[in-house]
Amino acid sequence: MNMSKDMELQKLSNENPVEESMAPEEEIFLQHNEKAQKRPQFTDFEGKTSFGMSVFNLSNAIMGSGILGLSYAMSNTGIVLFLILLTCIACLSCYSVHLLLRSAGVVGIRAYEQLGLRAFGHPGKIIAAIAITLHNIGAMSSYLFIVKYELPLVIQTFLGLTSSSEDWFMNGNYLIILVTVSIILPLALMRHLGYLGYTSGFSLSCMVFFLSAVIYKRFKIACPLEVYGNNTVDTAVSENMCTVEFFTINQETAYTIPILAFAFVCHPEVLPIYTELSNPTKRRMQNIGNVSILGMFIMYFFTATFGYLTFYENTEAELLHTYSKVDPLDTLILCVRLAVLVAVTLTVPVVLFPIRRALLQLLFPGKPFNWLRHIAIAVSLLICVNLLVIFVPNIRDIFGFTGATTAPTLIFILPGLFYIRIIPTEREPLNSRPKIQALCFSALGFIFMTMSLTFIILDWTTGEKRSLGGH
Repeated sequence: MNMSKDMELQKLSNENPVEESMAPEEEIFLQHNEKAQKRPQFTDFEGKTSFGMSVFNLSNAIMGSGILGLSYAMSNTGIVLFLILLTCIACLSCYSVHLLLRSAGVVGIRAYEQLGLRAFGHPGKIIAAIAITLHNIGAMSSYLFIVKYELPLVIQTFLGLTSSSEDWFMNGNYLIILVTVSIILPLALMRHLGYLGYTSGFSLSCMVFFLSAVIYKRFKIACPLEVYGNNTVDTAVSENMCTVEFFTINQETAYTIPILAFAFVCHPEVLPIYTELSNPTKRRMQNIGNVSILGMFIMYFFTATFGYLTFYENTEAELLHTYSKVDPLDTLILCVRLAVLVAVTLTVPVVLFPIRRALLQLLFPGKPFNWLRHIAIAVSLLICVNLLVIFVPNIRDIFGFTGATTAPTLIFILPGLFYIRIIPTEREPLNSRPKIQALCFSALGFIFMTMSLTFIILDWTTGEKRSLGGH
């Protein structure tokens, strides 16, 4: 009798191991044994998104309107210093993804908010959800601002209209509503993020076209630029204007550090993409993160380099605006503007998914999927963002401030703290090298946050405007 009870208890313990006795993540993480019973350890559905589609979605989440300001950043650092900074930030982003995946693998959780709950209880969950919501709403707002101000100009030029035209399709407010209802909303209503892999791929192809145009224009625009010079410009000044700087430091250089630090923001999307990945393992998802970050690193560097080598010290904070100064009616640049508009529009649904996931985790934890709730949250978010973009003209200042706090929190501070709190001390003591690295990583986030807020306050006091976000 006692022997049979012991055998039954042993069987139950084998079927339901406690979290504290779990083997290392690398050994048990989502084993695919056909004979073993499949338990919904992470999700209530089996992920079906391929490796390539996941790369497209994560790359699209990384890519933002900040790419338009990278040439300006290079003009204030020089090519070599820019490359060093960009490489460091890319490596730090890969490390941040590694910390998130290690933490998620140890406790069997693939939701950013649930990691916060596991690490710091309910306050941690609330902080993570609020940070994701504010940061991604800020990104969505910045994308729709581009649509609001750029799309009417593109339509005006293509149709040969005057700036005084009062047609409804020249009103940016009407256009963002039309774009939201016809393009963004249908994509945002899809149940799984993996379905957006095709639109993300098309969005990335638009940015590749943008890069190709930047490279092409490098060999078509002569220096010095006619728009900046005149017939009396002497040779010495002209040569100075077209000199390549490999390493330079000026009063603007410090602003480029937070710009580059936020250029690889994708961390709210990492775990949702991981959730829907087919054959999910930590190594497979880490490879997706590495490939995505490497691809964006190459695109960022080439865009910044060829844009800078076109305009040199005359590079402006918004690269396309600099091209327009040379030739406002350039057909290629108009097509590039349209491609950028398509790219940012197709990025909005990808950015919306983590917000909806965060709200579901916060307001409806443990509830099964519900289409009405799914649609209501998407519609409510898009209505709020549209109203902000339409009625609040200085919303960029507001979300510039929140982005300077939420971006370092999501990229640096929380992943490092999650790792320290979640990885068992018996496996890695607090004085172990990995946890000391994670602590330093979080401290780096506080440094970036302090720098960003300082620069924003300086901008407000001096009246200058700079973008300190990767999106």
